[in-house]
Amino acid sequence: MDSVEREKWPWIFESGWKGLCPRCGKGHMFSSWLKVTDRCEVCGLDYRFASPDDGPAFFSLCFVAFPLLFVIVWMQVSLELPVPLLLAIAIPLMGIGCLLPLRPIKGWLVASQYVNRSVEAGTEKLWAEMHAREDAAKGDTLDS
Repeated sequence: MDSVEREKWPWIFESGWKGLCPRCGKGHMFSSWLKVTDRCEVCGLDYRFASPDDGPAFFSLCFVAFPLLFVIVWMQVSLELPVPLLLAIAIPLMGIGCLLPLRPIKGWLVASQYVNRSVEAGTEKLWAEMHAREDAAKGDTLDS
């Protein structure tokens, strides 16, 4: 791994964790809890490239929900808790445990897409045409 590779990973994690623009590090990446803003208010980065899709939910389930599930099963087996008490512990634990990391994970995925310039193979021309049509449509509605 060369020095550029070593330098970009900390930047991806820092900007993603804090929800900052992966280009300038000053603007906000999110306009609400999980909605990525249209543009960075500082440097003007267009976030239309960002498509984390189901990635945050997948990582949250794999790295948070499965381990928590084992903790809950261990609690039931070793402590023999009554089912209502187990549910009163498990449901909030799983809910909070899975929802809290969604935003940092989504930020990490968006920052990673920007820094690594990732696009779906063979779709560069299609995306350019689609964004040109969107920009033209926005221009027409603004002129009206």
